[in-house]
Amino acid sequence: MENKDSLILEIQKIIDCMASNQKEQANQKLVEVSHILDDIMDATENDEELVELHKYQMLLNHLNVKINA
Repeated sequence: MENKDSLILEIQKIIDCMASNQKEQANQKLVEVSHILDDIMDATENDEELVELHKYQMLLNHLNVKINA
């Protein structure tokens, strides 16, 4: 999965924004990454890749709760 590394980097940017107390930027980045992840999942036919991508989706959901808490 070639998009996995870029997805990890984008998620790290969200976490960095959260650590810097930049909630608006973190939330905006989270929305962007969520759309990208949805597009990747829609285009993926491999079940193993879908399971792996679902882990990132769960992480994004958790980050969303933390940002908006």
